[in-house]
This record gives sequence, structure tokens and C-alpha cells, in this order.
Amino acid sequence: MSEIAPRAAVVGAGPSGFYATDQLLKAGFEVDLLEVLPTPFGLVRAGVAPDHPKIKSVTRVYEKTAKHPGFRFYGSVELGEHISRQDLLDRYHVVLYAVGTASDNRLGIPGEDRPGSHGALEFVAWYNGHPDYADHEFDLSATRAVVIGNGNVAVDVARMLVLDPDEVAATDTADHAVQPLASASVHEVIVLGRRGPAQAAFTTPELRELGELTRADIIVDPADMELDAFSANWLQTEGDPTNKRNVELMREYSQREPHGHDHRVDLRFLRSPVEILGEGEDGRVTGIRIVKNEIVDGRAVSTGEEEVISCGLVIRSIGYRGAPLAGIPFDERKGLISNLGGRVLGESGEHEVGEYVVGWVKRGPSGVIGTNKKDATDTVARILEDRDAGKLNTPKNADAAACEQFLSQQCPELVTWEGWRAIDAHETGLGEPLGRPRVKLVRTGEMIDIASGALR
Repeated sequence: MSEIAPRAAVVGAGPSGFYATDQLLKAGFEVDLLEVLPTPFGLVRAGVAPDHPKIKSVTRVYEKTAKHPGFRFYGSVELGEHISRQDLLDRYHVVLYAVGTASDNRLGIPGEDRPGSHGALEFVAWYNGHPDYADHEFDLSATRAVVIGNGNVAVDVARMLVLDPDEVAATDTADHAVQPLASASVHEVIVLGRRGPAQAAFTTPELRELGELTRADIIVDPADMELDAFSANWLQTEGDPTNKRNVELMREYSQREPHGHDHRVDLRFLRSPVEILGEGEDGRVTGIRIVKNEIVDGRAVSTGEEEVISCGLVIRSIGYRGAPLAGIPFDERKGLISNLGGRVLGESGEHEVGEYVVGWVKRGPSGVIGTNKKDATDTVARILEDRDAGKLNTPKNADAAACEQFLSQQCPELVTWEGWRAIDAHETGLGEPLGRPRVKLVRTGEMIDIASGALR
């Protein structure tokens, strides 16, 4: 008699969830991949910039995973709403949380909640068509915007604000965002970093794209490229190749003569926000007060010298943090699910048997999409260690058919992989005559109707 395959529930169908699913399938598990949205792929769909189709093509890898006979996808399933943590433990040997980070870090400065001040997650999810953000509105009537942060998301936001309208229209940017971006009055985007250019967290391809914009000049002050002694030494002794390439590229930008474009992206370093200014106590953003910094032993330290930048839009891009899941041990200070090497830890510090975590909600929002593959490998290695030691969870009923019946009862609008393929075909069909990769649906009801039609 053949041994029954252990079953795993992976909660979250983004990159880390798919990479972990693939490795678990190859290790002999059956995997049910659960997702709160009707659509899979997480930030590949809702976070990657629309003008980066090559990055989005990683979904082909995930589609291969979905062809495995031990794979099942269930969309529109919300943990804490439709099912509980205990429901999963009653039905699976392994429960792996791959839910990502659902909120922006905050600056913690006066004026942060004024109209015209936003988190990058909100803006990125809006132009990418995330259903939860489809009705958000952004006033893009100001001529100058300030983006706070020195990572790839900050660069994406800056680029989208000045991208040529024809380029935007050819992407899968959500329909509700295409016209506002095309008609935006923003002509200058200032990107602020609290540390120096040597410490900037951009990847070089993203930084290079800023210098290739068709209607915007890239501006870097030559004075900002005069590295302090600490940064110069750190760059030579500890900096990785990306840091070094970035500094070389920004030095080239600092010497470049502007092309006379009517838009510009201005990279400024060693500056921290102090206050977001506006009219009255709750009035719209009219500017931002910043303080100049210096690097002291690798840290950005205020010099006390302040300046005010007039602007009508501020977008903070200083990282994301996870949100607590119902009943799951959570480290509020770190914004992560409590874990050690991917094993979920309870209040006592002991491993919660059968529960694991992967991706950003395990380690924080760092790296690129591919970083999640190694992270998944590390967590799955812990799962396999526990399997081999006989330390997995013992479910009450792990029968696959019974699990699907339970999910169908709890989630009347359940979306299967076949349902997602119907949504995908509908979106790409809408985009084809327009020369676009797809026209995204942004209403979950419409997605579910189309997915349900695939099963009739």
C-alpha cells in the first residue's frame, strides 16, 4: 500500500508562496495554495511596474508549478474571515504563511496624514489595479512631487510620474490610472535619500532607466557625489558591485548636460523629512521641511541645517511591514510573523508545530523577486527536517476532497486555477486589440463572475 502524501496549505500566492509550493511538490507534498484575491502572483501582478513586462514574465515559471498533479489553487479565501488558523491545522500537515507585507512604514513626522501625502504601496497598488485600491484618488495637479526613499519602489514611483503617456498606454496599467497619469501636471520629481549615494538601495538597471527616460532629464548634484571619507572607504572595502556601479552611474549623471526635457527627476541625498507642510491643520500638502544629514560612522546624522521644498504631492517609500493575521504569533516591533529560520514561534519561543513562514513577512521587505526563491529553499529545508524527524502537524482529516468541500462551503465565491485561467484569458483578450498585454479587471465581483462561468 502506497504511503499517503503529506499535505500543505500555503497561504499567499505571491512569489515566495509559489517558490515554496514548487519545492514542496517536488519533495512529495500535495499543496493547496490559498489566496485572498481571486488572482494569483501577488506583487508580480500588483507591485511590479507596468513598464517592466520582462520581470512580470516570471509568472510563466509559476504556471509550470500549477501543472503539477498535486497542486490546487483556491482564490478569494481570507484567513480570519472564511477560515481560521485552526481550520488549517485540522486539515494539513504543514501550514506555510506567505502573505507578504500589507502596509507602508510611516515617517512619524507632523503632517504625514495631510491630503496629498501617501504611502508608495497605496500609489503602486492603485496604478497596478489592485482591487482594494481601485477607488483611491490621487491629485496629480501639482507641478512638483517629492518621493521619500532610495529603493527600487521609489524609482518606480518617480518614473511612473514622468513616463510618456504613450508608454503608459501600452502597458497593463489599470484603466482608471492611465488618464490621470497621462494628464498629470507633475513636471519635477525630487527623490530624497537620508544617506548618501554609496548607500542607496537601487538596483543598477532601475537606476539606469532613469537616465533613459524619453521626456525627463535626470539631475544629480555633483556636490552630492563627493563622498565622505567613511563612505568612500566603505565602498572600496565592503560595498558590493551594485553599490559601486550605482555610484559610477550617478557620477555620470552628475556630469551630464540636461537635454532640455520639460520633465526632470532630481536625486538628492543626505536629506531627511522633518515635517510635511500644508494650509492649516488638515489642509493639502504645500511643501516639505527637510534637514541635511552627514554620515558619521555609517549613520545619517542631522546637521541641523533645514530647508523647505515646495510641492503638492509627497509619496513615502521607506519600506513595508506585515499586518497581523488572526491568531498567528506576530512581532509588532518588526512587523513580521514571529519565527526562527522560517519556523513560526509562539509566545513561549517554542516552534508552533506544523506552522512556517516564508518571504517578506518572514524576513522583511528586502531583495528582488528571485531573492524569495532562496528564502523559500531555506524554509522548506526546515519543513523537510521536521518531516524526516516525524515532527509535522497531525491533522484530523487531511483528505483532499474533504478539504475542497470545506473550502467551498466556507467560501461561496471560491476561485480555482481554472477560474483564474478564465480571468486571465478575458483580460488578455481585452488587451489584444489595443496592443496591450492585458486590460486588468479591478472589481472582484466581475472576476468571480468570469471565473464562475468557466465552471459552468
